[in-house]
Amino acid sequence: MGKNQLSIKSIVAIGIGAALFFVLGRFVAIPSPIPNTTINIQYAILGLFGVIFGPVVGVLAGLIGHILIDLSWGSPWWSWIIASAVYGLIIGFSSKYVKVEEGSFGKKEIIGFNVCQIIGHAAAWIVVAPVLDILIYSEPVNKVFAQGAFAAISNIVSTAIVGTILLAAYAKTRTGAGSLKKED
Repeated sequence: MGKNQLSIKSIVAIGIGAALFFVLGRFVAIPSPIPNTTINIQYAILGLFGVIFGPVVGVLAGLIGHILIDLSWGSPWWSWIIASAVYGLIIGFSSKYVKVEEGSFGKKEIIGFNVCQIIGHAAAWIVVAPVLDILIYSEPVNKVFAQGAFAAISNIVSTAIVGTILLAAYAKTRTGAGSLKKED
């Protein structure tokens, strides 16, 4: 297999990640006081997949999952779809710093994950989504930045809680480096 091709493991992760993102985003979205904005937990799942499988899986699972959500409601809202992909990309890069595959998810990894997810959500929802809403859809500035700020805050909180729990549970399933010892 060439260097530019995705592994079967990554393709499966994209499919499962996008499916979970869709199901949670479509059926577990909690209404909010801000119009056309919901409280979501699918970004915790995207965080899990991004940390475990990296930025390509994060981008594609977020992109495909969000497209499926929007299509199930009628038509795609590209600014927010792109923002989900940006979050997936940023959280995917955290896989270089948060090494849950090694069975470790202590204080350092929890802080690293949460710093990355805060940066990812801030970039996606406070910058990318509102700016693209204005450029693509000519939406009112105050409206889109209010929606983006609410989305960023609610996604940060839900990802901090659910994502941290998921990654801690996942790390416990991994064998730590040097944990196996030869019996005499």
